Amino acid sequence: MTTAVQALAILAILANAVIYGTDVFSAVVQRPALAHVDDRALIAMMGNIHRYGDKRLPVPGTIGLLAALAGAITAAVAGLASAAIAGFVACAALLAWLVFFNKVAAPVNRQLAKAAENGGELPEARSLQDRSDGALGALVLFQSVALIAQCVMVTAA
Repeated sequence: MTTAVQALAILAILANAVIYGTDVFSAVVQRPALAHVDDRALIAMMGNIHRYGDKRLPVPGTIGLLAALAGAITAAVAGLASAAIAGFVACAALLAWLVFFNKVAAPVNRQLAKAAENGGELPEARSLQDRSDGALGALVLFQSVALIAQCVMVTAA
């Protein structure tokens, strides 16, 4: 059972690292770069990024959450209390990320994607992007907690 818990935790780490890396890149590189482009370029760039990202990134996110949950349950069944607790902490952090993302960032993403598809007109594009950028700290924090917990799950199993 230990090997199964570790394998599931490693799968969760790999899948969630995709989302974590995307969020960190957005906070560290993309956010300051967007300050130097005009609104039309912002809409075209971010609208198309969200058009693809919001379709493709749920796959690793879902795999990561399911692997973390399966690992936590497997650890609990095997009596590996520390690994189970770490796994459930990871799940809680990932669910918090998902709720926060869907409440704050996803509505902005949809508006920017729609504007990019419809020719790039969105008068409030800058303020929408600022709102989305403001969510990055919390999103990175949730992903960090999840990844740390998943690492603990590997070592505790």
